[in-house]
Formats: sequence, C-alpha cells, structure tokens
Amino acid sequence: MHSAEREESRKIFVDSWQKHLNDLPVQPIEAQIIEIILLHPEYHTILDDRNNALTNDFAEHNPFLHMGLHLALREQISTDLPQGIREIYTDLCKKYNDTHLVEHKIMDCLAQQIWDLQHSGKAFDAEEYLASLRRL
Repeated sequence: MHSAEREESRKIFVDSWQKHLNDLPVQPIEAQIIEIILLHPEYHTILDDRNNALTNDFAEHNPFLHMGLHLALREQISTDLPQGIREIYTDLCKKYNDTHLVEHKIMDCLAQQIWDLQHSGKAFDAEEYLASLRRL
C-alpha cells in the first residue's frame, strides 16, 4: 500500500476515535471502528497522536492492520461470506464464551490466509479458510 493510501486508511480510524472523544455524531462504519477501538485500550494513545498514527511504520505490531482485520471479519460475519462463517463464529462463541477471543482466533486464520495468498500467488480458497476455522 502506498503511503498516501495508508494514511487515508488510517485517518478513518483516527478521525472516528476523535469523534468519539468529542462526542460527535458518527457514520455507521465509524461506530463499528469505535467499538473495535474500545476493545483495544492499548491503541488509544497511538490514536491520540495523529501524526505518529498516520506516519509510523509499526514494524513490530501494526494496530491498524489488527483493527482492520477485526473490521473485515465482522463484515464477513454480517454478510455470511464466505458462506458458513457466521455459523462457525456462533459455534466458537458458544465454545469459548468470549467474542473478542473468538475474533482473534479467526483473525489469526484470516491473516494466515492473506499471507499465504501474498506469497503463493494463488486465489483465495474459501473452503480452506472455513476448514481452518472449523479446526478451532
């Protein structure tokens, strides 16, 4: 991702957080982002420092990648795409009784799928992804 695209993507998170802090009205996607940010107090100081948040490479642990994976996963669950993910998510929530933990477990599988795709050049395999989730 080019730095300008990265900065634009990060601005959505930073701006959503600032709206929350200033009790301003938000769009539905911003409300989802705020919900994710609230689950991660360790990111609050990062989001409070706009310049650092927009320009830092975050080589060790990228909070924007992490929050973006939460957002992508929630979209998958809400649309049930790939088909069957919503049922798997529901079953895992019953098993672990901790939705945030379940999101992290699924996100690990999603991140692995993305990494594999980037390094193999293959297309996304929904069945392989769902199979990895069923093994959780």
